Amino acid sequence: MDASSDRDNPSAEELDELFHRMRTIAVVGISRDPLKTARRIPSYLAAKGYEIIPVNPVASRILGKDAIPSLDALTDPVDMVLLFRPSNQVGAFVIQATERPERPTIWLQEGITAETEIRAARANGICAVQDLCSYKVHRALQ
Repeated sequence: MDASSDRDNPSAEELDELFHRMRTIAVVGISRDPLKTARRIPSYLAAKGYEIIPVNPVASRILGKDAIPSLDALTDPVDMVLLFRPSNQVGAFVIQATERPERPTIWLQEGITAETEIRAARANGICAVQDLCSYKVHRALQ
């Protein structure tokens, strides 16, 4: 947890509760390439029992599921939106996630930040994590 540059991320206890509570994760930027981190981490989470909804506009199926082209096209509720997009592109996705009626947790992987958008999400009571690897955190909490 200390690896993140964001000292306002949830505590280890809060993240542990999050992983126990959530079931469905929309993964924006999930890769078709099984060797990329943006595919290995969602694969790991799927193996741990989480339902992964792939969000990728250039893929038809990933992890055996139909890919959704965008968060706006996702009609099912999700517990978390996990983002694998570069920092200079991720802000718009954070905003889209904050506008979802179910108010999912927003998680930006290690090395990815959106300071303004994450601060706004938190100000609106949404759990938001940035610059932290969900795989490493999940493994550490096991």
